[in-house]
Amino acid sequence: MDMISKFIESLKSFFIEIGELSYFTGKFFVEVFKRPFEFKEFIRQCYFMGNRSLLLVGVTGFIIGLVFTLQSRPTLEEFGAASWIPSMVSVSLIREIGPIITALICAGRIGSGIGAELGSMRVTEQIDAMEVSGTNPYKYLVVTRVLATTLMLPLLVFFGDVIGIYGSYLVENLKADVSLTLYINQVINILEFSDVIPSTIKSFFFGFAIGIVGCFKGYNCKKGTAGVGKAANEAVVFISMLLFIIDFIAVFVTNIFYDL
Repeated sequence: MDMISKFIESLKSFFIEIGELSYFTGKFFVEVFKRPFEFKEFIRQCYFMGNRSLLLVGVTGFIIGLVFTLQSRPTLEEFGAASWIPSMVSVSLIREIGPIITALICAGRIGSGIGAELGSMRVTEQIDAMEVSGTNPYKYLVVTRVLATTLMLPLLVFFGDVIGIYGSYLVENLKADVSLTLYINQVINILEFSDVIPSTIKSFFFGFAIGIVGCFKGYNCKKGTAGVGKAANEAVVFISMLLFIIDFIAVFVTNIFYDL
């Protein structure tokens, strides 16, 4: 009975948190269209979240391209299909691997950063001070960060995909002496708008999820320094789960359109 009661209590807390997150998200769509627009803060957040993530995303994309090609080449060579490597790598990266891996990296770097930053502001009562001074902290802190993550993540995904494809080309160049022109031509010939558009659209949803959950956890952080660490940790875990759910829904919907 004790285990059942704990399970029911945990389930109740989960649904309460989902309700609070839904209200928090609804408030975002209300505040985003209200004046004043914090344009300077939005640009600053775009710089911190986008520019400062380029190196990490680029290195990860490059390694994924290298490893994916190195692992796939021996198997494809057995079937005499090594010439299909550029097509396979580009479609796999752009459709699925690039968006989800980049989103998970940003969940760890950006999501935890937002949770810790807003959590420390809540603990040190800076958010309360903003409310007392007449500033709208939700507008200044939450809306700008969510918009920045929503805009920056598709750009980071595109950058990671390009670097990953280049990493794959380097392997092909070393193994089979394939020229860059030939490799790029094969990539362009195989890719269609039905590959690029769905992955780009779901990248916007990934970015929105990272921003809104990170802000939610930090904005509603419990008191104390332990609460800041907990908010950052919970933000990463919650975002990671949400990303896989969004990805599943996106793939399911995309396949429905493919079947039409």
